[in-house]
Amino acid sequence: MVRLPLTSAEVERGQRLGSLLRRARGERPMLDTALDAGLSPETLRKIETGRVATPAFPTIAAIADVLGLSLDAVWAEINRPERGAEPPGRSGRPARERLAS
Repeated sequence: MVRLPLTSAEVERGQRLGSLLRRARGERPMLDTALDAGLSPETLRKIETGRVATPAFPTIAAIADVLGLSLDAVWAEINRPERGAEPPGRSGRPARERLAS
């Protein structure tokens, strides 16, 4: 399977997701959070640092559940428009982008 390179918007969205998850996790150990979500600590670390910018929806849902985040709040945070950003639908991608690739 060949993956297309991520757009700058996808990279930024992954960084916002990682930042949100780190803030929500707070002082809770990464190991506990990852295991409770059914993930490896390495996977959670990669998501939190933005190295995995487009994690699968079930992965995001599991982490959000463990951290007590609503998926609506996660979606709103990672898709908030940036200052000077191109309006939705102008990037050549569908207006409704998927969380997962």
